[in-house]
Amino acid sequence: MVNIKLEGTQDTPAVLLDATKGLIEFSGKSFPADVSDYYSPIIKWIDEYALKPQVNTTIVMKMDYFNTASSKVILDILYKFEDISNDGHSVLIKWYFPDDDDDMKETGEEYEQIVDVKFEHIEYSA
Repeated sequence: MVNIKLEGTQDTPAVLLDATKGLIEFSGKSFPADVSDYYSPIIKWIDEYALKPQVNTTIVMKMDYFNTASSKVILDILYKFEDISNDGHSVLIKWYFPDDDDDMKETGEEYEQIVDVKFEHIEYSA
């Protein structure tokens, strides 16, 4: 599998998809003009990764902001890692949130209630 590294822009997140390390990272803002178009290759990569995942997979979410359309896609992505976990692999979602952003903290807590994957909530100074 080819690893993917996308640089963040003003309206799209930085993304790292590293199959060798079992590391998936999203950071920054997400409100692309066409959410499906932006996330389609990422979802395709995750689907391929799910066929032969590492024993341990870590998803790092350090988002500053995402719109409703991105929120839906992020949830869909997290469900894909729930499937990997249900297949007997270790999956950890590290949800970072700024210490002054209650909305991002609560969003991570809500995702944890919805998706059956281990979460680690990490507060940081903005």
